[in-house]
This record gives sequence, structure tokens and C-alpha cells, in this order.
Amino acid sequence: MRSPELGGAQDQPAIDVEGRTFTYGQFDAAIEQWIEQQGPHAPVYDASRLAVVDALICVCAAARHGVPVIVENPDARPDRSSFPPSAFLLVTTSGSTGRPRSLARTAASWYDSFPAFTTITGIDATDRVLLTGPLHATMHLFGALHALWRGACVTDDPSRATVVHAVPAVLRAVIGTAPKLRTAIVAGIALDDGATAAARGLEIIEYYGSAEVSLIAARRVPAPLRLLDDVEAEVRGGLLYVRSPYRVIGAPDWFGVGDLAQLGEDRELTVLGRGESAINVGGTTVVAEDVERILEMLDGVTAAAVIGSPHEVFGETVTAAVQLDGAGIDEIRSRARRVLTKEAMPRRWVPLPALPRTASGKLARGRLKDLLT
Repeated sequence: MRSPELGGAQDQPAIDVEGRTFTYGQFDAAIEQWIEQQGPHAPVYDASRLAVVDALICVCAAARHGVPVIVENPDARPDRSSFPPSAFLLVTTSGSTGRPRSLARTAASWYDSFPAFTTITGIDATDRVLLTGPLHATMHLFGALHALWRGACVTDDPSRATVVHAVPAVLRAVIGTAPKLRTAIVAGIALDDGATAAARGLEIIEYYGSAEVSLIAARRVPAPLRLLDDVEAEVRGGLLYVRSPYRVIGAPDWFGVGDLAQLGEDRELTVLGRGESAINVGGTTVVAEDVERILEMLDGVTAAAVIGSPHEVFGETVTAAVQLDGAGIDEIRSRARRVLTKEAMPRRWVPLPALPRTASGKLARGRLKDLLT
């Protein structure tokens, strides 16, 4: 009997990755073969060092056989001596710090959100869903498993893709190589004007969440973000707290996401940025992400990242790390002065050949602070 995590008909394409292709019938057989090879009493599967196709076979075999499965960055693995008995998925998240943290979740904490995600994205069995990052980055693993549950084809070939999962910076690079795209699904960091302009003509779906509580809110651009039906939220001291059926094992009932946020009418959510990246400049709160978005709109700036630096008089001032494209720091500083407030204007500028990022493409703010301090 076909496993419930697979949604495609036997002869429909399921996988087209790294030159390997599987129909759903062939993929189903590969899952059964994996279970047989591992034996009936394997305590845990580990997909961390496997190629993408083998990793997906491994994860789906784990779901079918009721075995926990580890999907971690093999180059940055945390100590994990045990795991909860109800665990299905054992993952690691680095978030914006770049430092690995181990998480465990039940199968239901992801699979139960798939119907809502389908309604939001419109993905169906005719789609080819392009992955743009490693499976140990949870947004890509989620996208692949949802596609297989829906009966779509998971692919790494942008020329045939109709849907893409990507962070905004990657989306900008993919657009020109994917002529059949109809939908761009963006997550990880807030959608910026440059990515929106690059994706003009596509349906853009942006969702907001965290590794600990999965999906929180979503929108079809340009509509505002709204909380998912099963998710509750509160703002305490300016910071967002969420109660969700999709949270990881061991997370508190009300989980502090760590983002500055505002709640409006009709479950509307506005995310202002990471609480840890709110910079207090002489009593004025400067949100790092806001400054970064403005700097990245300047000619000559490929990417920008902002942190707070201690200051004896103002408490903190703004430090900007910038990845430049044919412009000098003095030129960029002059352009920035025309569009930033006095408090948001960086006092220190540091050119870098590339900004440190996590595997999913998000800014690794912790590693950046280590570089700049």
C-alpha cells in the first residue's frame, strides 16, 4: 500500500534531481527497499550525508516505518546523545547566529500543516517544485516533503520548474534561468523590493515562521501577512509570542519567536525585525533589517548587514558591513546620508567580499558580530 506521505500516481514524475529521475511508483519501491536494507529494528535513520535523492528516500522511509530520522548539516552537527520517544524529525537550526541547535519534531507537527500550505501556495500534482538549498535547511526539506505529499515533482532543474522555494537573494538569481515559473515561495528573511521587482509577473507567496514553530503567517503579495488559522499570537514588550500545534517537541506552549512585531485587525501580522537586532541609538530604536533594506537599494551595494556597536554617549551606534559592486565606501556613505535618518546612519563602514550566511541563505548575524568586534 502506498505510504500516506506520497501523493502522486504511479506513473507521475516524483523526482528529477542530480540527473536521477523517479516516478512515484519507482520512488515508492525505493522507499520499501530502503526499509528492507536497514532492517526492522533500526533505532534511527541518518540522512545528513546522503545525496538529495537518497536523503528524501531515507526521510520518507522513516515516516513510513515510524523511525526517527536525522537531517543535519554534516559540517556543523550539535551533540545529540538522545532524542524524545515521539520524535520523527531530528534537525538542526542555526538561525541568524550561525551556531547549531538541535530540535526534534513529530511527524504531525509538519504534515498537519500541509493542507493549509497547499491552500496558500496552490501547488498541485502538475507542478515541478525547484529546491534551491540543502535539505538540512528546514525550509527546503519542508518544501520537498510537501511537494511529494501533494504529488508534484521535486527538481533541481530551473528550466523546467513551475514553483520555486527560495530566500529573496537566491530568488533574484534564479528568475532568469527559470522561464516556466508561475509561483515563487519566499521565506527565511523578509521579502525586499529588489526580489519583488525581479519576480514581477509571478505569483509571490511569502510565509513567515521559525524552525521551532514552523508556519506562523503567510500572504500573497501584496496582501499583508496573516496568521494561519490554527496559530495564536501575542506581542509582549514588543516581541512576538506564538502558540501553535506545529511547534517542536519541548517548546513552551507560548513560544517567544524573538522578533519585534505588531498585530493588527483580521489577524494581520507585521514583523519589524529580530529583537536582537534592534539597535538603541540614544533612545531611538533602529531596526537593523530596515537599514539593510535601504542600503541594498543603493547603487553599488550588492548586500548589506547592520549591527549595533557600543558607544559611551549614545549607548549604541550603527555599524554596516557592505558587499560592494564597483563603488567606494565614501560614495556609498554619501548616498546613504541622503536616505537614512541621523540615528540610522552607520558610524562605521566595513567592506567585505561576502557576508556570512547560513546554509539557507539567511544572514548569519552571530558570525557577522564575531567578524566586526
